[in-house]
Amino acid sequence: MVDYFFIDKSEMARLSTDQIEIVRGRFNDYLRQQNLRQTTERSAIFESVYETDDHFDADEMYLRLREKGVGVSRATVYNTLELLVGCNLVVRHQFGNKQAKFERSFRYWQHDHLICMDCNKLFEFCDPRIQSIRDMVTEIFEFEISHHSLNMYGHCKKAVCPDRPISN
Repeated sequence: MVDYFFIDKSEMARLSTDQIEIVRGRFNDYLRQQNLRQTTERSAIFESVYETDDHFDADEMYLRLREKGVGVSRATVYNTLELLVGCNLVVRHQFGNKQAKFERSFRYWQHDHLICMDCNKLFEFCDPRIQSIRDMVTEIFEFEISHHSLNMYGHCKKAVCPDRPISN
């Protein structure tokens, strides 16, 4: 029997104060290396990203910050997310033709995705067989894989899928 599992993001959400400080330090170091300022807006975006345990798009992040009363522009959100991607603290996913989704990457568990094409619900899973395939491909092609992405698209069969077409 294969030991695969759906990922419980609530476990990933729990970062200690020390871990948050490490991540914040990495971001601040990256900004200094790029000769960029550490602004209150960038800090607020960083904090919001690392409070989030799910995938989000830039517009969702912008609205979340605005709801908290943070005065930030959409452009600043987009640009800061790109900075966080650049220093490997956020991962960008492109699921089909949809807007890019982001998720934080500190304590990132390599995982793969099932995407419902009706309701756009995203399911994350991890299967050790995929890691075995990755290891085999690395050896055969003498290639160092830094990361991979496996996205499977289909239609969830759950009755709660709000956009699922009614079948006859």
